[in-house]
Order: sequence, then C-alpha cells, then structure tokens
Amino acid sequence: MKILLIEDEENAAKTLQKGLTELQFHVDHACDGQEALKRTEFHRYDVIISDIVMPLMNGIEFIKKIRENGIKTPVLLLSAIDDIDNKISGLNTGADDYLVKPIHFNELIARINALVRRSESVSDSSVKLTFHDLEINLTSKEVIRSTKKIILTTKEFALLVYMVKNQSRVISKTELTKFVWDIDFETNTNVVEVYINYLRNKIDKPFNKKLIHTVFGSGYILKSE
Repeated sequence: MKILLIEDEENAAKTLQKGLTELQFHVDHACDGQEALKRTEFHRYDVIISDIVMPLMNGIEFIKKIRENGIKTPVLLLSAIDDIDNKISGLNTGADDYLVKPIHFNELIARINALVRRSESVSDSSVKLTFHDLEINLTSKEVIRSTKKIILTTKEFALLVYMVKNQSRVISKTELTKFVWDIDFETNTNVVEVYINYLRNKIDKPFNKKLIHTVFGSGYILKSE
C-alpha cells in the first residue's frame, strides 16, 4: 500500500513514517501542501494522511486542489484542534476522515485500513489498472498486454494486481505472502518464487520488455526500465 504523508513537523513525520514503513507500507513524505500537490501529479496513492496547519498550503487548501484535479484518493486529516467546526470544514472540503492529535498509532492503522476498504467497495465496476503496455480489468479479471489476452489463475491474478498497485517499489516476499496469500511468512517456503515464475512465463516471456524484476536479497519490483 502506498501512502502520502504530509506533515511539516519533522519529529512527528519521522515517527509516523518509521511506524508505517515497519508495517510494510510504502510512505512518501511531503513537508507542505504545495510539495504534496506536485507528488500527486506523478504518483498514485492508496491513502493520503495530511496535517491541517502547514506552511505554503494548508491541508484544507490541499484537499480542495486535489479534488478539483479529479483525484479521489481517500484523505485522512490530522489536527491538534479538536473543534467541530474544523472537522466539518475538512470533511466538507473533501476529506474522508479526521483524527485528533496526539494520535494512537493502532487507531491510525485501523482508520487507514477502513478508508482503503471503503474506497475499494465503491470503486467503479469497470475500473482498470494499467502499467506500461499491461492492462487489468478488475471486474472481468481480464489481463491484456500489447493487445494479447493473457489467461491467469486466481492466485496469479491476485499477485499481479498487488504488484501493479505497488508498482515501481521493491516488494518483499514477506509482504507478498501476507497480502496475497494471507499467511505468515516461512523461510522455507518457495510459493512466492513459484508464482513469480508462473507470471514471468505469461507476462514477460512472450514479450521483448521485462516487467517483473528480482532485487536480490530484497524481493521483486515491477518496472518497465
């Protein structure tokens, strides 16, 4: 899962980023709304966590801008101000949730997971994922690369979807076994390697450009370079 954290207070940002990263979230950090706005132009996030009071562009202004740009990513606002008018202002602008500081980390994780579930449940039935010349229809389960239809098993499809949603970052075997197979990682299992090989035979082997790359000692990454 890819998260954009917008927080101008350095210690708070480091603490949150460390905790989220330890749970296998990929976290990009921006110090203000303007920097965050630029990041949303080039990256797709599953959740955005934003402080309200920030320099250059505050959290409310940031949300207004991304909603005007058609970005529907769930936004969780953080604020030290426990005021109902402040909450209403944030939610009316386009925020999806509001959490008052100081935050409890476990509650933050629960709120993030709830936002993701809600976002997935209301996704358009024809939503598609794309990467390079690869296209995935999440409803019909149809996978196409360079106009060629590719037949995948249920688990191969789930693995590919997870990798495309987390494209351009290294994904560990531990993360894949947890989120694709929903099992605890065991050092002697080779299920990930087996299914990565299955995918490569179908997604990469018939084409000139490789998309699935091994990062030795770390995991796998989907990239078109």
